[in-house]
Amino acid sequence: MSERLPHTLRSDALDNRASLLDSARALFSADGLDVPMREIARRAGVGPATLYRHFPTKQTLIAEAFADQLHACRTIVDEGCADPDPWRGLRGVIEKICEVHALDRGFTEAFLSTVPGGPDLAGRAYTLEALAGLARRAKDAGGLRPDFVLDDLVLVFMANKGIRTRSATTQVAASRRFAALTIQAFAADPERAPLPPAPRLAAAANNPAAANTSAATNEPATANNPAAGSSS
Repeated sequence: MSERLPHTLRSDALDNRASLLDSARALFSADGLDVPMREIARRAGVGPATLYRHFPTKQTLIAEAFADQLHACRTIVDEGCADPDPWRGLRGVIEKICEVHALDRGFTEAFLSTVPGGPDLAGRAYTLEALAGLARRAKDAGGLRPDFVLDDLVLVFMANKGIRTRSATTQVAASRRFAALTIQAFAADPERAPLPPAPRLAAAANNPAAANTSAATNEPATANNPAAGSSS
């Protein structure tokens, strides 16, 4: 009996840690980084002491909670940098990172945070430096407009974070269209390629009930049927 007790305690501790991380990800994604630590502990079903035993500061919790997303962003940037066409590579990076950020408000806040004491996401500096290098090569190749600066891309991520819709599907659709518009604005010689489909954001803003019906029915919106949404 005594030999099995440490294993049981270790298993409980691992379960608590996993539950805390799942709760933190869900709350940060929905509400941003201002979620109180006590709320995260409550959702995980543990006491504050257990939370602080695993994560002494909110910064350590944020860094651990978003490790997978940061790795995904780094992979996206590495793939873009490996593209022999740097402008095409940069376009792909913008599209994919906007989509990652669109689904997780908390990660965007953490990634963009530069305030003292903010979350220290290992690899964030590498990601931004790699993006800067890719942008320089895209300029040299003539694809990216010459007056582009890295802060323009940070501004895009900040604006993309502000997209708020009633469903993840619409959120991603809106982010994709926003990214396409951004890419056209960044191009040295805009190609005016067709944009991704536009989500029904204006109708949803004016008629929340219609947006809910739209999501449920997936019917195309018309002048006579504003409650319907676009079909896929």
